[in-house]
Amino acid sequence: MSSSTASPASAAGSAASSPAAGRDLAGQPVALTSRAPHVPADRLVAEMVPPPRFGSVRFDNYIPDPNQPSQAEAVTVLSGFAAGLGGAAESGGRKRWFRRETKPAAPAGPRGVYLDGGYGVGKTHLLASLWHATAAAPEQKAFGTFVELTNLVGALGFQQTVQTLSGHKLLCIDEFELDDPGDTVLVSTLLGKLVDAGVALAATSNTLPGKLGEGRFAAADFLREIQGLSAHFRPLRIDGEDYRHRGLPQAPAPHDDDTVKRVAHATDGASYDAFPDLLDHLSKVHPSRYGAMCDGIRAVCLTGVEPVPDQSTALRLVVLADRLYDREVPVLASGRPFDELFSEEMLNGGYRKKYFRAISRLTALARDAKGLVEA
Repeated sequence: MSSSTASPASAAGSAASSPAAGRDLAGQPVALTSRAPHVPADRLVAEMVPPPRFGSVRFDNYIPDPNQPSQAEAVTVLSGFAAGLGGAAESGGRKRWFRRETKPAAPAGPRGVYLDGGYGVGKTHLLASLWHATAAAPEQKAFGTFVELTNLVGALGFQQTVQTLSGHKLLCIDEFELDDPGDTVLVSTLLGKLVDAGVALAATSNTLPGKLGEGRFAAADFLREIQGLSAHFRPLRIDGEDYRHRGLPQAPAPHDDDTVKRVAHATDGASYDAFPDLLDHLSKVHPSRYGAMCDGIRAVCLTGVEPVPDQSTALRLVVLADRLYDREVPVLASGRPFDELFSEEMLNGGYRKKYFRAISRLTALARDAKGLVEA
C-alpha cells in the first residue's frame, strides 16, 4: 500500500501542499486503485461543509437565467430563510438537547426548504450559499450529501448522530434521494428528531419530496415515512437547463491511450488508472471513503472507458463523479465518451437522474482537462 493511504487525517492536511501528493515513491502517477483509506468518524463530521467547488459561492454570484423566473425567486426565498434563522447561535444551543425540559416545541409549519429541479440549474450553488449566509459558527451548521449523511449515521450510530447534529442551527442535505426502504425509515426518523430539536433543514433533489423512492422500491409501502419527510419541507421548484451546457461547446471527444499516459506522467498530482480496474476497486472501498481516496489528486487520467456493466457499479461511479466534481478535479480519458457510460435501460430506470447528473459532471470535468493536453 502506498504512503498516500496510510492516514486520511495526515493526507487531508498535507495533500494540497506536498508536491509529491499525487506521485508514488518512484515518482510515477499514483493509481487510485492503490488507495483504500480509513476515514475516522470525526473527519466525517468535520468535513460537513460545502466542498471546495462551492467554497466561495454566494447568493450574489448566482446568475439566474432571465428566461427562468423561478431561479431569481429561489434566491429571494432562500435569502429570507437565512435571515429568519437569526444572528449568532445561542451559547446554550448545544446544551438544550440534553435538557429535555427546555427543548423547544416542534414548529407548526415546515422547518425547511426543499429545492427541486433538474440537474445543472444551480441547486447546489444555492444550497451552499444558504449555508454561507446563515449567521452561525461553522460547527453549528452542517452541509453534506444524502450519502454522506447516511454514512455519518453508520459511523457514529443513530443516537450519537442525533446528539451531534441537534446542536446545529442548519442542516443542508445535497442530492436527497431514497434508494431503499431502510434509508427511508432511517432518514425520516432522524430528520423528525432534528426538527424537534430546533434544527432548520434545507435539501436539494431532482425529485419532489412526496415522490421520493418512486421507481426504486415499493414506495407505497412506506408512504407514511415519505409523507413525514415531505411535511418537514416547503418545496421550491427551480426550472431551467443545465448551466454546464448552456452556451458551451459539446463535450470533448475521448483521447487516445498515449495522450492520456503522457499527460498523467507530465502532470503533478495526476492519477493514472485503467477504467475497468478502477470500477473493480470501487467495489472494495466504501463510498464514504471516495473523497479521502481523492486527497491530493489534481487530475484523474483514465484509459479504456467503457459502459458500466451493472447498476451497483454505476451507482458507485456516480458517487466518485460527485466527489471529483466537488473537488474540481479534471478528468482525462480514452475509450468511450462519458455520455455512453450508462445503458438505455439504466437511463430510463429509477436512478436515471443520478446517471444524468454524473454524465453532466464528468463532461464538465472533461472540458476542464483540455488545458492539461494543451500544456
